[in-house]
This record gives sequence, C-alpha cells and structure tokens, in this order.
Amino acid sequence: MSRPFPSRNSSSTAHLRVNGKIRAREVRVIDGNDKNLGVLLLNDALLLARQHGVDLVEISPTANPPVCRLVQIGKFRYELAKKEKESRKHQHASTVKEIQLSPRIDPHDLGIKLMHAVDFLCEDMKVKVALKFRGREMAHTEIGFEVINKFLSQINPYGHPDFQPKLNGRNIVVMITPLPRNKRAKNPRKLDESGVPEKNHEPVPAASPSAPKKAKNHHVPTGQNSAGHKPGGFSNNPFTSLEVKSPETA
Repeated sequence: MSRPFPSRNSSSTAHLRVNGKIRAREVRVIDGNDKNLGVLLLNDALLLARQHGVDLVEISPTANPPVCRLVQIGKFRYELAKKEKESRKHQHASTVKEIQLSPRIDPHDLGIKLMHAVDFLCEDMKVKVALKFRGREMAHTEIGFEVINKFLSQINPYGHPDFQPKLNGRNIVVMITPLPRNKRAKNPRKLDESGVPEKNHEPVPAASPSAPKKAKNHHVPTGQNSAGHKPGGFSNNPFTSLEVKSPETA
C-alpha cells in the first residue's frame, strides 16, 4: 500500500527521479557547470548523459518542462545532504527566548537570569530581554537602564544587542543575537577545560593530628569486666579482704 505523503524521516533525495524514472517527454537540461543546454527530448537527454558518463537527475519536477541536471547521482545526493545539515544548524537562530527583569531585581536573581541567557545563546538562540516597570517605578527609568546595561555588559562574550535598549511603553526591550561559534566564549556550565562536565566536589576533611584517637578494644577475659571484677560484684567491695572462718576450723 503506497503512502499518500512522504514519511517525516525521508530526505529530499529519497524521491529524486533519475534517468529512466523521469516521466516527462521533454526536459530542460543543465550541465554540471550550470549552463543551460535548452529543451531536449527525454531520449536525447538520456543519450547526452551517457556520453558524458553521468546521470540525468530531475531537480525541478514542477517546472514546465521539468528541469534536469547532468550530474553523478551520488555526488548530487551528498551535496544536498550537506546543505540540509548546514540549514539545520541555523534553525535555532530563528528561535527567540525571553528573559524578564525588574528594576529592583536581586543580584542573585540577576545572576540566575544571566545564566539562562548564556545557555540560550550557546545553543544559537536569540534572547529578548524585557524589563517591566510597575506603578511608580516609571518615575525612575534610569534605574531600569542601569540594570539592562549591566546585563548586557556581562553577556557581551556570548552575544551582542541588535539595537540599543529602548523604552517601549512600560518596558525596556532589547534583542540579543548569539555571536558566531568561533568568536563566542564557551558555556562555563557545560564543560571545563578538559572537556569533562564540571562537578562541584567538596574536599573530604583530613583528620587533624591533634584529634583524639579512638580507643582500641582490648580483650577482656570472659566473666570479668574492664576493671577486672566479676559480674555481679561491687567495684569497691569492703569485704573482699575479710577472712571468714568456717565453724569446723573455729
């Protein structure tokens, strides 16, 4: 049973018509140097492809007549796959993430927002920074601009603003674009210098030389405790030195 639509995982090269699979009676032929050879009958185009030792590949089936190229099919598929891979790398550039700030933001919260923005920029995403004024905060917009400029100065190794921060209603808005990979600093939260994910290991405290050592367990004979007394007796028995005579010897 044939599928009405191509599968999601199929590439653009999977449905190419090559040589005998082309159904048009006439095709417009382009050689390997992008030179237009004009409109030819399909049989003449196939004969021309055999003479040059290449394939006849249909690259624009919707045109009238369809456009075909004289090229080796393996090379053509490799070039298309390479272009698709390059285009996927730049797909994140169209993704915009938003970071919201406030004029009275805590320094710790500002650091967390900054780390999130660094993560987005290192993944080739744009970041929109919006600082919102509430109530009477509009009377001191210079404080908001100071926060925005501080944010931009700290994120400078990872991205650059598309325009200067501007006041739009009750918001200060600025768009940040990631720097190219070869000019962008590495994400400090991803990898260390050796390429191993960073982990915060706390050092195990060493034993102090002045610390008291644990007493060793000495062997105590059976039936006696650590003081040498038999179980059930008194530790300071006043009658231990008393000599008792039996009635027979009295």
